[in-house]
Amino acid sequence: MNHLFAFDLQEVAGQGLRACVAGADEAGRGALAGPLVAAAVCFDYTAWADADFDALDGLNDSKQLCRERREELLADIVPRAAQLAVVTRAPASIDQRGLHVCNMEALAAALRALVPPPAVALVDGFALSLCTVPHRAVVGGDGRSAAVASILAKVTRDRLMCALHADYPQWGFEEHVGYATPGHHAAILRHGICALHRRSFNSVAYQQLELTWMSEQAGVPPGRDG
Repeated sequence: MNHLFAFDLQEVAGQGLRACVAGADEAGRGALAGPLVAAAVCFDYTAWADADFDALDGLNDSKQLCRERREELLADIVPRAAQLAVVTRAPASIDQRGLHVCNMEALAAALRALVPPPAVALVDGFALSLCTVPHRAVVGGDGRSAAVASILAKVTRDRLMCALHADYPQWGFEEHVGYATPGHHAAILRHGICALHRRSFNSVAYQQLELTWMSEQAGVPPGRDG
């Protein structure tokens, strides 16, 4: 069995809990453009057969998988998930309210959307101070827990950015999906920024363009969340 599933099952072992484990993770936290996407996935392992574990044996931290492999795995995850939830926060909201605030809210909202709540809820990285759903933070959770490493947030965000490329073709979003790459920096220098860009992000490309930081209007120190 993949060690990520073994971790989830260990979380409920010996506690008298139903083997129903949810994981929450985000994608797009470090991007220059596009939304933040948080997702929660609940696996009810009591309903699984060996074939289900075998089908997802290749599941891993999304950063260790290519785009094509993530798409293949998600196609196997969706029919096996007891519940799925996706929450987004737009660039304008990130600029106005701060990346960390938006991230915490989105993760909490994704967990709250799981009804009934899972026996165990795990969150990648840190605890959500305002979340009403009991949960446990798992450092490096996307490389330890199958529910956290469910890649739903990553694939959803990638698909969205590729779709938005049709409206903003100059910036090459279908290639870098909004992250800071040399090609993205070059496109910003050539075309400026568009509605998808986060103006509060302390980017070298933005500095070169001498843009006015959103912080001057919102009182947010440049790069606070970057």
